[in-house]
Amino acid sequence: MSLIKGTFRSLNGFNYRMWAGGAIVSNIGTWMQRTAQDWLVLTQLSNHNATAVGVVMALQFGPPVLLLPLTGFAADHYDRRKILLITQASMGILALGLGILTITGLVQLWQVYVFAFLLGCMTSFDAPARQTFVSDLVGEADLSNAVALNSTSFNAARMIGPAIAGVLIASVGTGWVFLINAASFGAVLFSLSFLRKNELHQKDKAIPTSGSLIDGFRYVWKRSDLRVVLFMLFLIGTFGINFAIFISTMAVTVFHAGAKQYGLLTSMMAIGSVTGALLSARRAKPSHTVLCAAAAIFGFGLSLAAVMPTYWLFGCALIIVGVAAQSFTTTANSTVQISTDPVMRGRVMAIFFAIALGGTPIGAPFVGWVADTFGPRYGLCVGAVAGFAAALVGIIYYAKHHQLRIRIDTGRLRLSSDGRDL
Repeated sequence: MSLIKGTFRSLNGFNYRMWAGGAIVSNIGTWMQRTAQDWLVLTQLSNHNATAVGVVMALQFGPPVLLLPLTGFAADHYDRRKILLITQASMGILALGLGILTITGLVQLWQVYVFAFLLGCMTSFDAPARQTFVSDLVGEADLSNAVALNSTSFNAARMIGPAIAGVLIASVGTGWVFLINAASFGAVLFSLSFLRKNELHQKDKAIPTSGSLIDGFRYVWKRSDLRVVLFMLFLIGTFGINFAIFISTMAVTVFHAGAKQYGLLTSMMAIGSVTGALLSARRAKPSHTVLCAAAAIFGFGLSLAAVMPTYWLFGCALIIVGVAAQSFTTTANSTVQISTDPVMRGRVMAIFFAIALGGTPIGAPFVGWVADTFGPRYGLCVGAVAGFAAALVGIIYYAKHHQLRIRIDTGRLRLSSDGRDL
């Protein structure tokens, strides 16, 4: 009972339970498709070309930057539930189309590029609306917990989805994985349709003005605390969170693994991601100390993965990477949402996701090129450097503005911030 009141307290509300139930099914389908798409591009539509995987990622995650002013504006000014109904249905249709092309044997690499770009456009509107919709479901008091539970759901699906996808790819082919993902969107559409509207914690929408589209940029620019979190996110999101390239290239070219083993590696990292999300859910509020520590551990984890000599040791290192990556991204998400004025939250979160995903067009092709030219282990090293750099940026900022101090007391390492021990 105490666990529900602590880690899982957001599930006490009907609306959040309904949303979480639909989201977990859809998330599993999404991770199945991601695994199948990377495998399709790497092994069937190209000759083990990591750069091609990087281009797909760039096209899929680039639109959040291109559409940034519109996506944040929509999340702050329109009904988020209706936005989600449209975006989720559209993403289901795209998965259906790619599945039909693949099953019929007509799929070509350029078509995957087009579908990835269109999916990225839908995700651009979906992500800020979905993240800020959480506050409509639970209210401000449980917002940090609900954000962490959303991450838990997403990464529990990462643990399950790729493993299922690996089995299905080997047995029936990639096309059926896309079709199953298309069907999975029905679960979240069902949950959105049956929410109790009278129990939603909806606040007054922002009033449209001539400068509404760029107000989010002005708001962030005046907030140094938000800028440093977003810059740390840029470093790790651009050069570090390229797991599709890291795992696929290591699996195929270093360990000579098949589809099942590739899916298992993604699931192993997801074990760490779920752990990191649950640890974040237990915290009453996000901490900048956790943010810096998670970035440093992320760099260490990728460094360790880069030198692992065997498939299973590499998988174990990925668990560390998963814990650190999820602790960092969940803490960054909660920090930004909680410290942002509710009427600006949609636009600020649109910037958050544009940075988290939009850096991929820069980082993914570069990391893919490094992996192709020097080897997959060097690609991992790029991500490791990004993690250490982000940690250094955070430590310098918080040491200056929040008196973050590190000291040795009675033989133990201790941290303090704003005069309080952490």
